[in-house]
Parts: sequence; C-alpha cells; structure tokens
Amino acid sequence: MQDLVTVFGGSGFVGAQVVRALAKQGWRVRVAVRQPHLAYKMRLLGDVGQIEVVQANIRNEASIRRAVEGAHAVVNAVGVLYETGRQKFQSVHAMGARNIAAVAKGAGVSRLVHISAIGADAGSDSKYARTKAMGEDAVRDAFPGAVIVRPSVVFGPDDHFFNKFAEMAVISPALPLIGGSHTRLQPVFVGDVAKAVAACVTNPDAAGQTYELGGPRAYSFRELMELVVAETGRKRFLVPLPNAIASAIGVACSIFALTPWTPPITEDQVELLKTDNVVSGGYPGLEALGVAPTAVEGILPAYLYRFRKGGQYADEVERLTAVA
Repeated sequence: MQDLVTVFGGSGFVGAQVVRALAKQGWRVRVAVRQPHLAYKMRLLGDVGQIEVVQANIRNEASIRRAVEGAHAVVNAVGVLYETGRQKFQSVHAMGARNIAAVAKGAGVSRLVHISAIGADAGSDSKYARTKAMGEDAVRDAFPGAVIVRPSVVFGPDDHFFNKFAEMAVISPALPLIGGSHTRLQPVFVGDVAKAVAACVTNPDAAGQTYELGGPRAYSFRELMELVVAETGRKRFLVPLPNAIASAIGVACSIFALTPWTPPITEDQVELLKTDNVVSGGYPGLEALGVAPTAVEGILPAYLYRFRKGGQYADEVERLTAVA
C-alpha cells in the first residue's frame, strides 16, 4: 500500500469518487470533512484500514495541519454551489483554498491538487466564478507546483444538474431554457474527473499544470434539457426564460439560504449560465492524463430512470399499459 493522500471534502459528490479512485490505486486515504459522523460510509470505498475519516474545517488552520500531517499529497475537493450559513463562496473557494495550500506547503506535502472550475474568472459577474479564480491565484502563490483541475459541469448519479432538472420535470409542465437556451456546456463524468485527479497525484509531469476537463462534446442548454425530457419519459414544454426573469426568480429563491433545502436556482447560477462552460483548448485535458471521456448519453439512463413513471420498471409498465 502506497503513501497517504489527504482529501479535503472527500465525502462530497466529486470528492467521494476521488477517494474511490485513489483507493483503487493502492493509496491510503485520509478523508477530511467538517462532520465526520456523516461520512462513516467513506471507509467502505477501500480495504479495511485503507481509508480514515478525520474532522477538519478549512477555515481553521490548526485542523488543516492535523489533517495533512504525514501526507504525501493533498487534494482539495471542497466547493459550494450556493451560499448558506458560514459556507460562503469567499470563505470556501478563496480563503479555504489559500489555507489548505499554505499549510500543505509548510508541512512538506509533495503534491497538491486543487479542484477549481471551468469559467473561473476574476472579472466574471458571477461570485462563484470570481472566487474560484481567487482560489486558483491563492493556491499558486502559496504552492507554486500545485496542479489545478478545472472541470465543466460534472454529472453522475448524485449530480446537482441533471437530477435537479429531472426532478423539476416530474412536477412541472415545462422546463426553463435559461438565457434563451443557447449557452453551451460540456458535461464531464464524475468518474472521469476522479481518475484525472488521481493521475495528477501520481504523474510527475502534472506538477504546476492546469487541466481543463470536459466530456467528448459540447451541448446547448436546450439539447441538455431535451436529454432530460427523453430520459425521464416526460412530455414537457421547453420554455425560453429571459435572463432578467431568471435572475428575478433566483433572487426570490434566496430565501432558501435560511432553510435546510436546496434552492431551485440562484441569481449567481443564472449569471453562470449566461456564459459558455466548455474547454478553451488552451490547456491539456482528460486525454493528457490517460482518461477517455465518457458520453452523457451512456450514463444518464443509469440514474435518471428513477424519475420515470414506474421508475426502473417504466418500460414494463408502458408495455402492460399498451396491451391493456
């Protein structure tokens, strides 16, 4: 069994798959999370004793120091899609990233992999994108040899994109085409992102590099909603939603920040959807890390079936209904 890798945010959607990928390569993995009692299942992703779960808060340098002690490499998979409580974009994406990088460098960690996002831009109107850019700059300043990974929209069984719109398709007669539907996105499979991150830990040529990760093709927002409609078996109208109206809805949904529920959409997410989210071609991608990109069409049926009438038995229900 190889040396230790600490994964901050290792119980999250992307982080959990990174932990799984590292465990498969034989690494010992330390999963650093704010609430360890909620991450007990992480130990099941590896062999007995291979994965441990520890408490750490990226706003607290002492807890970061304990989490990285003895680690060969560190992966920062912490991120938030909307602000709530103390989990603000600034504190998580910028300050938290700086804290992890500075402590990792001081502890003599050999490799730091920082997961950012395509669209990270200090000049963006989106606070999410601005703070992602600030985090990248802070990481580069504190740990010059860090690897920065920028995925496009990440999809998979627990994603916050296709699942959100599929759930909306169940209860709504229409799906919104935010910004008029022309924004292009290049969804990347969570398993591919995890493999890429694991490769960045082991590949010496990755040091100091920035990678942009996208799937095999880009889609318009309309095309992605058409996939959701097809996979859920729901006949729904696709209604263009002007940015001004979408922003107003996002503002109204800000009340969800005061509740335990996930907001349907936020004003900041509307800002993000005004800009294409595709690889620029100016940085290496999945192929450079030995990962073949997985198509959306090959994965969506494996988890969006549960939004069909009849769930996994939808085809059989449809057949019996036709016979009757």
